Amino acid sequence: MHLFKVLLGNTDTSIETMKETVSVIIPTFNRSSLLQRALDSVLSQTICPHEIIVVDDGSTDETAVLVEQEYPVIIYFHQSNKGVSAARNRGIREASGDWIAFLDSDDMWLPEKLERQFEALRANPDMKLCHTDEIWIRNERRVNPMKKHKKYGGWIFQKCLPLCCISPSSTLIHRSIFDEIGLFDETLPVCEDYDFWLRVTARHLVLYVDEKLIIKYGGHEDQLSKKYWGMDRFRIQALEKILSSDKLGGDDRLATEQMLADKIQIYIQGAKKRGKLEEVDSYKEKWQTLIK
Repeated sequence: MHLFKVLLGNTDTSIETMKETVSVIIPTFNRSSLLQRALDSVLSQTICPHEIIVVDDGSTDETAVLVEQEYPVIIYFHQSNKGVSAARNRGIREASGDWIAFLDSDDMWLPEKLERQFEALRANPDMKLCHTDEIWIRNERRVNPMKKHKKYGGWIFQKCLPLCCISPSSTLIHRSIFDEIGLFDETLPVCEDYDFWLRVTARHLVLYVDEKLIIKYGGHEDQLSKKYWGMDRFRIQALEKILSSDKLGGDDRLATEQMLADKIQIYIQGAKKRGKLEEVDSYKEKWQTLIK
């Protein structure tokens, strides 16, 4: 394991001077060609984070060399490949900041991202989760997100039911959230963020900064969404999990049950097309149990 640690934030514009500390966590896997862009965007922030943690989830490329040679201020951990949830969770456990900010290694922040979020949080001191709007780049071209990807603030639990509507790279989260909610579900290879936001928004208001402060890049071949077909099967797991908890009531529970029924029907149709008849039967049983 390699470890480099130099505390940042020794300037007048640091978060340290506001008596708040933020740990930036960047999970990565074989993305040395993209990681530099992400790291540079953090180091270019108008207010300096307390620490930057890269969790290398088993890379076999030049990631370790890049960090060691070009970024000696970065805290670097290498672990065997366990998935993005395990990498984020490792970062959370190792972090010392009051606030946690995530950045996927294929994304980048605009320079005022942290500053704008802390301005909003100072005006809303009871809020513990803040996210922002974003710019989308797909295959090197800027694209406009569809209406279903619109961002919201407030009590947004029901907005989070159809799909993940908070980008991890845009978030700033008080670490007490993890003490209360728990960490990312390492049994989910994808949609782990969908699961996490459901658990958070069932209990907490969300602060939204309506500014495009991150750039999300897509279209590359190693995206997890390209690796797994039938993504709704993982959303079904997340919906079943939160329904089994005691955190939902009233309209939220009814809306979750309806969304679960809809997701199961969608997944059944996809399984039929792929000839996965055992899965069709299994999910039909789930659906029948739900509508009784």
